[in-house]
Amino acid sequence: MLTEMLDAHIRCLESLRSMAPELDQVGDMLSQGLLSGRKILICGNGGSASDAQHFAAEIVGRFERERRAYPAVALSTDTSILTAVGNDYGYDAVFERQVEGLGQAGDVLVGISTSGQSENVIRAVRRAAAMHMTTVGLLGKDGGMLKGLVNRAIVVDSDTTARIQEAHIFVLHYWAYQVEKALISGSGGES
Repeated sequence: MLTEMLDAHIRCLESLRSMAPELDQVGDMLSQGLLSGRKILICGNGGSASDAQHFAAEIVGRFERERRAYPAVALSTDTSILTAVGNDYGYDAVFERQVEGLGQAGDVLVGISTSGQSENVIRAVRRAAAMHMTTVGLLGKDGGMLKGLVNRAIVVDSDTTARIQEAHIFVLHYWAYQVEKALISGSGGES
């Protein structure tokens, strides 16, 4: 069983090689947004919520090198907002309302969904687009509805949620590396 899982994991990660140009373009876009004073908002459910938190921590804290903090917010972390909006507007609105309240034109929203069909992420992307934010989908399977709604779609070609999530965290680490390199170069290094 371990060998089968490792082989599937390796095949899934190997498939990312063909996405290098798209991954680099998104990394550059994230970097340029931060360097121009914009922020990154990230949303997802379950394991994707954890990935959103992890990525925000890499941007606000650090990935591998000392530097100043940059703004990134995981929209899955504030239980008061999640429960208030969920209670008053429904769970499908929990990210959309935060995008409306926290986002500004020029910010970037990263929506993470292994199916590409998460209604609350779809609604957040639509709100972000209406506010002239750039939208990125980190998706799985065939990309679902989100693939056609975002400015940039990164679709991990797998039907297995665990393999998709493993590839997603690799992609987020790659973007964190790219962003950190650009931020250190663009800001003169540590502050």
